[in-house]
Amino acid sequence: MAIATVNPANGETLKTYEAMGEEEIERRLQLAEATFRTYRSTSFAERARLMNRAADLLEEDQEEIGRVVTTEMGKPVKQARAEAAKCAKAMRWYAAHAEELLADEEPAEADVHDSGASRAFVRYRPLGPVLAIMPWNFPLWQVVRFAAPALMAGNVGLLKHASNVPQTALYLEDLFLRAGFPEGCFQTLLVGSSAIDGILRDDRVKAATLTGSEPAGRAVAATAGDVIKKTVLELGGSDPFVVMPSADLDRAAEVAVTARVQNAGQSCIAAKRFIVHTDVYDAFAERFVEGMKALRIGDPLEEDTEVGPLSSERGRADLEELVEDARRAGAKVLCGGERPDGPGWYYPPTVLAGITPEMRIHREETFGPVATLYRVEDLDEAVLTANDSPFGLSSNVWTLDENEVVRFVRDLEAGGVYVNGMTASHPALPFGGVKRSGYGRELSGHGIREFCNITTVWHGA
Repeated sequence: MAIATVNPANGETLKTYEAMGEEEIERRLQLAEATFRTYRSTSFAERARLMNRAADLLEEDQEEIGRVVTTEMGKPVKQARAEAAKCAKAMRWYAAHAEELLADEEPAEADVHDSGASRAFVRYRPLGPVLAIMPWNFPLWQVVRFAAPALMAGNVGLLKHASNVPQTALYLEDLFLRAGFPEGCFQTLLVGSSAIDGILRDDRVKAATLTGSEPAGRAVAATAGDVIKKTVLELGGSDPFVVMPSADLDRAAEVAVTARVQNAGQSCIAAKRFIVHTDVYDAFAERFVEGMKALRIGDPLEEDTEVGPLSSERGRADLEELVEDARRAGAKVLCGGERPDGPGWYYPPTVLAGITPEMRIHREETFGPVATLYRVEDLDEAVLTANDSPFGLSSNVWTLDENEVVRFVRDLEAGGVYVNGMTASHPALPFGGVKRSGYGRELSGHGIREFCNITTVWHGA
């Protein structure tokens, strides 16, 4: 893929960039290593001052960077501005909490003495330059939720962003520089995916984090395993949205629409499989389809647009293949399912029913505004259907029955269980999955400690 801004609303190429050569990559790796040697010793107070300044600047830039994000990957501009605001919030959260999250941990006094020590404690120390391989779907948030904790922990960041959001990638490097972070604390590498292997193998790079596709995760994990480096992977998701008879159907259907089409459905944590108890299936399906049909599709720069184009022509073609495969195998299209005429990579909100395990869409992630409906007879079948996926990122359950809640929390194979609400990330809550959705966690104390050397310090009696 060329490193370029191509407007998904009309297919127009706005800017192109040359990939960095080996000399420039080497210069930036040298700078990252040198900067880390001094930056690691800065105080939490100084890091917090810089991070809060970056948050201030990002808020000031909301309108401008929001339009850049929209023209690069197609999300409605209101959502792009909200993404920038969310990033600023996360920056401030880590500025406020990093010191306590990484404070020395003292074991029980009896255990210290039993170890033969006069004193023993655990200290969290930064690792060094961390490579972040990030996707285009939330081009600000995906980066900041890595960068804020990593920089507050004393690490430095190297960003390999998706090739279709180069302006956003360069903006982020400039943002941290304008905030006063030392040069080399956060650098954008304008390189193609073929350069990742060599960068990750470099001894100066100590770890990597990736949010992206399963194949990309496999490649990065294989390289990191070969050179024995820590990785955090957040890969695909096919999140279940389970509706039981006691649920508030009007509210569940309303939230289901938002949960499916946020960012035109191009979200790992978007609800994708709607698993509904037979007693309320017809009533829920009617409300859900009506809500999907009512969405406003259009120019993402217009304030009233709710669903913009998909990010790429290839992405739309992949989605169409899944829908057509399901249709040929007997799925019923309740709404949508046909590419609209005109420019841009638009695809309508679509609902499919009658899904069977033989259909590709049952096993593969749908990265676009396409929902699948499943009818189940009871709680046991709901759990089995929800878990019948290679992915396990998050999940949503709608029920007012506390016994059902206990069962879902216990048995759903996912990194999160959201009860009577849609999955959303927050800096105080850990984020990540199981199975082919990856491993490790972002956000919260768990996230900031992922790229720390957890060091035991022992003093003799």
